[in-house]
Amino acid sequence: MSERQAQAHVTLDTVARRAGVSLATASRALNGTTRVREELRQRVRDAADTLGYIPNAHAQALAGAATNTVGVICHDVGDPYFSAIAAGVMRAAAEQGVLTMLASTFREPEREIAYVSVLRAQRARAILLIGSGFQDPSWERALAAELDPYVRAGGRVAVVSRHRSLRVDAVLPENRAGAAALAQALLTLGHREFAVLSGPSQLTTVSDRLAGFRDGLTRGGVTLRPGSVVPGAFTREGGHAAARELLARTPDPGSRPTCVFAVTDVMAVGALAAFREAGVRVPEEVSLAGFDDIPLVRELTPPLTTVALPLTAMGQDVMTLALREPSGRRSRVLRVDGEVVLRASTAPPAKDVLERRA
Repeated sequence: MSERQAQAHVTLDTVARRAGVSLATASRALNGTTRVREELRQRVRDAADTLGYIPNAHAQALAGAATNTVGVICHDVGDPYFSAIAAGVMRAAAEQGVLTMLASTFREPEREIAYVSVLRAQRARAILLIGSGFQDPSWERALAAELDPYVRAGGRVAVVSRHRSLRVDAVLPENRAGAAALAQALLTLGHREFAVLSGPSQLTTVSDRLAGFRDGLTRGGVTLRPGSVVPGAFTREGGHAAARELLARTPDPGSRPTCVFAVTDVMAVGALAAFREAGVRVPEEVSLAGFDDIPLVRELTPPLTTVALPLTAMGQDVMTLALREPSGRRSRVLRVDGEVVLRASTAPPAKDVLERRA
């Protein structure tokens, strides 16, 4: 490999590791979008020189003036939830003649901060965050440190899902209310023993949906038993692992919950596979419900009960918010209701199950 070819493979992440700083700090040190201690700036520049790091020429060209580009940062575009929202974002952008740049953080908070820093350097017209916020004060401070000067300089920011400390335009799905409504619908079917397959607790979407589900059960005089909330990654694999853990915790079929709520459809898809592998029939032995109504769940066997959100429309709405002219008024918030959709993955508890518990 030639020296030039070797240099072309040096990434900003490599420079950051060599300098012993975060990806976001390395980006700020090289693009000059915000103040960095001179000692850190010099360390990053020395690492870049040593490694032969070559900044993206196109990005450098864009950095000179505001562009008609909107940066879209999501947790994982491979997740159908985010891809459906991104489709709406891009449809609205195409109608406005705006170019979109899409980045996946894979739910790494530090990577999200770094991407925001890069988009600031490229003078993006707007930045969209279409994933759940993190309940982490240090992350919130770092994000605000990037976004506040960007907004003061005329940049626009809009988000999908709850971000506790950001005062920006937002499309907010009613996660708590939707989960509460789902719990009440499942109680109406006759269920009294529940389990929840939950995602990472630091995500606001997870905490809102879990709290809402508890709210709905409480109104029906039911509480979740200790150990009935099983955490897992916010993925199909996470749902599969959480469902297997739930089955391991309840080896006696008579002690198992009659209904399982996965806080996202993607986790429910993994749970359905785990139940099938273990010979547990859905819904005959356990009912299963999710949240989001991604297109895939209508084609499952059985089709999944869920809380439906208008995902593509949410993407269009957040882009519209980002492109609207600032008025000097308070941030605009669009609240989106979820609709409980009962499908064949849920049914009243089997009579023999109820008799065993009587």
